Amino acid sequence: MTLRRRQFLHLATGAVAWPAATRFARAQTYPARPITLIVPFAPGGGTDVAARIVGEHMTRTLGQQVVVQNVPGAGGTLGATRAMRAEPDGYTILMGQPGTHATAPALYPSLAYKPDVDFEPIGTVSTFPVIVVARKDFPPKDLKEFIAYVKANDSKLNVSHAGIGSVFFSTCLMLHTILKVKPTWVPFNGGAPAMQALVAGQVDYVCGDVLTTAPQLQVGTIKAYALAALARSPVVPDVPTTREAGLPEFEASGWFGLFAPKGTPKPILDKLTDAIDHALDDDNVRKRMNDIASEPAPKAQRGQEQLRALVKREIARWTPIIEAANVRAE
Repeated sequence: MTLRRRQFLHLATGAVAWPAATRFARAQTYPARPITLIVPFAPGGGTDVAARIVGEHMTRTLGQQVVVQNVPGAGGTLGATRAMRAEPDGYTILMGQPGTHATAPALYPSLAYKPDVDFEPIGTVSTFPVIVVARKDFPPKDLKEFIAYVKANDSKLNVSHAGIGSVFFSTCLMLHTILKVKPTWVPFNGGAPAMQALVAGQVDYVCGDVLTTAPQLQVGTIKAYALAALARSPVVPDVPTTREAGLPEFEASGWFGLFAPKGTPKPILDKLTDAIDHALDDDNVRKRMNDIASEPAPKAQRGQEQLRALVKREIARWTPIIEAANVRAE
């Protein structure tokens, strides 16, 4: 049987429209099952805790469980790669941060994804300061002594981090560049195990987030030198800023943001963005975030386009720092 031209064109148009109609129908009923939130670091670190706080509230807003899945390794890029390759249907999302979306392109020549291309931004969650801490018996008494000691002994010192490209790594890389030192790096799959190594005296110092360091500071198992921020943190109020302590050029912070695989339908992204917005407006969520020294993103900085712009700015900021240090991940 021969199809008339008009019949053929009608059928062809319908075939093209069908996938779009299917995606629209899925978006209308989304979410119909639990959502996996990939955390690309080990449990217990700042990324993990922040993800669980916002994920718990998003569960109530969306009416489906947001389940955290830890996929650590390679400075967060293993988990980010898994999220990037997931079906773009809104049921796999990622808690990203500078390690996955800012420093990775310069550090990993064979990176499987482009942070500013292969993800759909959902929204910025929070920012957090970085603090320089050391084992409790590390000789220097303050930051000035720390600087002098590290410069004199860098070849003998060990520094733990949460993987090449992680915030722990990149911020200490900035510190080492400023001080012109090259201590030995000791990698771990997350901030929590990196901190455990410091507490055990297996490494000398760490550039970590306040969430990971504060509990150990409070019980005296480690010592702090300075917070790389403009203002002191209420979580560790006795720790001076780097500006106060004599190293104003070292200011570094991290951020958390939610991402979906490229191609996730806009209506689904909008539902997820709305769920973040509701979470960050909740007083209990804000308190819990503040308790871990993570500042919830202001409304003007939360949206999809705001996070897209942040990623581009951060890539532009960190790439020259990493290239100048001539560091690459194997």
